[in-house]
Amino acid sequence: MGVLGAALDIFSDNGYSFISRWGHVVSGITWIGLLYFFNVVQVPAYAEMEPAARNNAIDKLTNRALWWFRWAAVLTLVTGILLLIVDPKDMYEGDFIKTAPGIGIYSGILLALTMFLNVWLVIWPNQQKVIANARNVQAGGEADPEAAAAGRRALLASRMNMIFSLPMLVFMVGTSHFPYDTDAVAPTGSSRAIFWVIWVIVWAVLELTALGYLGGFAPGGPRTIFDTHKNALWTGFVYAAFALLLFTFVIKS
Repeated sequence: MGVLGAALDIFSDNGYSFISRWGHVVSGITWIGLLYFFNVVQVPAYAEMEPAARNNAIDKLTNRALWWFRWAAVLTLVTGILLLIVDPKDMYEGDFIKTAPGIGIYSGILLALTMFLNVWLVIWPNQQKVIANARNVQAGGEADPEAAAAGRRALLASRMNMIFSLPMLVFMVGTSHFPYDTDAVAPTGSSRAIFWVIWVIVWAVLELTALGYLGGFAPGGPRTIFDTHKNALWTGFVYAAFALLLFTFVIKS
């Protein structure tokens, strides 16, 4: 009976929280893992390939990987929403977003939601053009002159997602494991306001830059933090360190 009772506990709020969290982690690993594969492995490898081999790889490999990539992003979002709904937060008396853990989680949510939108509104639509062009060229057709620009737009959004992933994981994974007790502090209203103003400005500048609204990013354009995966990784690490320092300021104020 004890074993059966424990099994039935899965159909409780704590059980639903556990299932949602497990699904969130599994789908998130798949999504972010493929994001790093695209940026760190695929793009440099494709740059060294002959056009015919690259087109074949785009058709056979990239197309399959993008299916898992975009639907893993959907599952990560859905399980994250479920986790927010079922995860018990009674201890915060309805003011979770005003607490240090709440600030951390919702800061990560802003980045994760932006990454999801980049996948479905920028990366996938532009990669569809790249895949269609590769298939058309393999069939003996003329190359699409817009394919290169579409590929670059997708690349910049993907690099932005890689940059976002590091500070996002700092908060999504680290909030419960910081070297100080986040539950024991109550950030002041002014410190929370300062945090959110700075956090949103930095987020907006980076995202708008990656989308091309704060500079020209046509093929052959100026080199930026987005143009190599190494630049993007270093930027992500700096962004993660900045996130930690800013968060520490809030909970210590």
